[in-house]
Amino acid sequence: MHRTNVSRKIFLVLAITIGIVISGCTARDPVIVDQVAPSTDSEATANAGSPARLADIQIELQKVAEGFDQPLYVTGAGDGSGRLFIVEKTGRIWILRDGERSSEPWLDISDLVSTESERGLLGIAFAPEYGQNGTFYINYTDSSGTTQLARLRTTPTVNRVVKDGLMEPLLSIEQPYSNHNGGMLAFGPDGYLYVGTGDGGSGGDPHGNGQRTDTLLGKLLRIDPESEPTSSPDKADSRYRIPDDNPFAQGTAGYPEIWATGLRNPWRFSFDRTTGDLWIGDVGQNTWEEIDFASAQGGLEPGLNFGWSELEATHPYPPDADPPNTRSLTAPVIEYDHSAGSSVTGGYVYRGSQQPELSGIYFYGDFGSGRIWGAHNEEGTLENRELLQSGVQVVSFGEDDEGELYVVDFNGALYRLVAK
Repeated sequence: MHRTNVSRKIFLVLAITIGIVISGCTARDPVIVDQVAPSTDSEATANAGSPARLADIQIELQKVAEGFDQPLYVTGAGDGSGRLFIVEKTGRIWILRDGERSSEPWLDISDLVSTESERGLLGIAFAPEYGQNGTFYINYTDSSGTTQLARLRTTPTVNRVVKDGLMEPLLSIEQPYSNHNGGMLAFGPDGYLYVGTGDGGSGGDPHGNGQRTDTLLGKLLRIDPESEPTSSPDKADSRYRIPDDNPFAQGTAGYPEIWATGLRNPWRFSFDRTTGDLWIGDVGQNTWEEIDFASAQGGLEPGLNFGWSELEATHPYPPDADPPNTRSLTAPVIEYDHSAGSSVTGGYVYRGSQQPELSGIYFYGDFGSGRIWGAHNEEGTLENRELLQSGVQVVSFGEDDEGELYVVDFNGALYRLVAK
């Protein structure tokens, strides 16, 4: 999916043509911008066992729990316990087991968190060996609005984490404004921790952070916090290791933590647990929302540039600007305008066992409109279809330990996504 200069020129012409053909429509479905082929034989095998095509799929949301305070995310710990962990913007994380919420928060850092605008406790990732070492990572904005990435350790089976003395700061990123903080954390198939950062906020990326490499804003970062650090103690990255194949690993042309550039606010991204493919929902500016994709075939490619703020999805930004120059950029695979929604929420490829007809479908939604779509590779062609007008504020999707999917409603409820 990493484009050459020639294909970028063709692509921009195609994007303009698509815009002319469908302009004026009042109801615009997401547009497939580029095709996504299966990354591995395992993807094709998984889909071969799925009898239903996307056109035949119907889904619904089944309420699992409610009463949360501005929930933002849900995940399993990967420890086989069956517990769900629900993250609240206000700084608390709750355990849900068999539909019952814990009597007190599993983690409470509300005294450390600022919640103005898009700030808050924004993400959590459990170490791959959490069941053995009790290590997990959180992303939050502190009282000054600075993004903090921190490591915590606990006993894996405890029902409450005592944070005092256990929280180890790993990385701080100053935020010039209160919005576009990113916040998603996820371990990739390579065992490294990926960190989504927004462009710093305001509107239109006034500091050009998306395309700069002398800032960590507007990026997807990749670090190795599970290995011994390789830098001297006086360096900022002394608490983690920089993967050798990060594009600026030597720190000479950009920050060594940077893995990909050109992102506006990659609020939610995920790795397909079967293929390792990366799907990113990058929230748009005034007009366009986008889904970005990076194939894991042959290994995830470092150094991708997803275009912001020279492009908003496939369209020059600002709208009256000339198309960007012909250096290589990575196009989104799906885009939609604000007649269909206003803030994309990236989701997951379904890999659970309880809903076999959903196998291999990538589900994503929109926070503003409540729509949920599915994208699926069918006989070499990426198909996309709206599957549900949910009526909820789709702030996040999430997976449990078994790969079953959930939808988080910012109004306070958690739902399971199932076939109808």
